[in-house]
Amino acid sequence: MQTITKVYDRYLQAQNAVKELEAAGIPSSEISLLANKAVSDRHEDVEDASPAGTGAAIGAVAGGTAGLLTGLGLMAIPGVGPVVAAGWLAATALGALAGGATGGIVGALVDAGVSEDHAQVYSEAVRRGGTLLSVRTSDSLAPRVQAILNRHQPIDPAHRSDEYRKSGWNTFDPLAEPYDADETRDDRNDRIRRAS
Repeated sequence: MQTITKVYDRYLQAQNAVKELEAAGIPSSEISLLANKAVSDRHEDVEDASPAGTGAAIGAVAGGTAGLLTGLGLMAIPGVGPVVAAGWLAATALGALAGGATGGIVGALVDAGVSEDHAQVYSEAVRRGGTLLSVRTSDSLAPRVQAILNRHQPIDPAHRSDEYRKSGWNTFDPLAEPYDADETRDDRNDRIRRAS
């Protein structure tokens, strides 16, 4: 069993990857998505995100019976703020926060097999408006899953880390103030413009 994790600058990229994964027969229960709520038109104006630890926001997510994207809910993650979340990784991160475990989102990613360096970058990327997609898959399906995820243009974590460090960033800080919606949009839109 492998876990493959990618982050996308655009929510639509991750959304399309999820649809393609599900169409390829990857069960929704093996796919997780975390996105800053400001990037989802459907959730952008919703203010009732459950505080970390309540679990109410991701209630139907664990079942994943109607497809991952229909099971999206809101939860709050320290340092990131309200996120649109679904899947096992969201439940793991929420459980870690509820139990007072250290690490939160970074710890959940490391536990899922992401390197510490990439987990730091991925967490910061979500804080700044990115969308994280993580898939648990068999070794035999891993190349197919990897190809699907790569088709939708994920960020390069090494390049993104260098970019963040040039602006003074060192590591994801769960105690940092979350970006507000305008900061999230501005950071994401600047990055998208530079990439175009």
